[in-house]
Amino acid sequence: MFKHLPKKVLLTLASLTLAGIASLIFSLSQGSLELSGLALWQAFSDGEHPYHMLLTELRLPRSLSAFAVGGLLALAGALMQTLLRNPLADPYILGLSGGASVGALIAIGAGAGGFWISSGSFIGALFSMLLVFSLAHGQGSWTTTRLLLTGVVVASGWGAVISFLLATSADNSLRGMLFWLMGDFSHIPSPTIPFLTLVIALACCVPLARQLSILSRGELQAQNLGINVSRLRWLIYIGASLLTAIAVTHAGSIGFIGLVVPHLVRLAVGNDQRILLPASVLLGGALLTCADTLSRTLLAPQQLPVGVLTALLGVPVFLYLLRRAR
Repeated sequence: MFKHLPKKVLLTLASLTLAGIASLIFSLSQGSLELSGLALWQAFSDGEHPYHMLLTELRLPRSLSAFAVGGLLALAGALMQTLLRNPLADPYILGLSGGASVGALIAIGAGAGGFWISSGSFIGALFSMLLVFSLAHGQGSWTTTRLLLTGVVVASGWGAVISFLLATSADNSLRGMLFWLMGDFSHIPSPTIPFLTLVIALACCVPLARQLSILSRGELQAQNLGINVSRLRWLIYIGASLLTAIAVTHAGSIGFIGLVVPHLVRLAVGNDQRILLPASVLLGGALLTCADTLSRTLLAPQQLPVGVLTALLGVPVFLYLLRRAR
């Protein structure tokens, strides 16, 4: 897979791998109790250490969840930009975040627990995915433009429903609703599902990397080279939608990771999907892990929604990319 790649590309992949590991170490070491490298290793390896439970039951699951969700959003963003051939496409552009948010807010407003919040979010995301596709398909075949426009309209409709739910909810539920809408890892479930999903998704996408690279240059060229464009678009849409649904289910709506990360990776390694997809996963995971660490340490003991930090970091970075492209 990585044969005949330029040294710059291989160096970039190695650097991103080290950055991902460093972000996890940084996340584990920071908090109300800061741990140095040696203390961190002792606490992690010694089951009798007084801080062992702090690391293994609190910080490690949260750090792994942040890395997995960041990787899922970055991978979904890269796939969406390939599907729609639109640099402004991100995982939420087709309204999945809105559907997931409505499902989660209904559960929060009803006083339900974490399981029902996650279930409501996932059901809402899947319903939105089916709704957008059925409306975009209509009586004939769907096009990327029709899919994009349908997704934008459905997302606007979900936004109206979210505003209605916030306006009519009890005051004691509003804080939890707002934190969920802006992204929150404070009550994250086990990281097993997002991490396994990320590994399986990346393993499935890499064999399709050549076809994705050709599709990004245009559907006509892909058809001339014998690629089944219709089937590939189906796979990308369903795959990216499921990745987004799982990410939103576990952490709420976290913006700019899926939009900015693929652009940053393209600047470093180009548009070769064999490299773009795994590099996006590594960078997305590292960035969201660092953002989550800062969200719980900057104003400790108060925690910030992680989506606030990703937006504060993502806006200037994206504006810089636009200026550089011009």
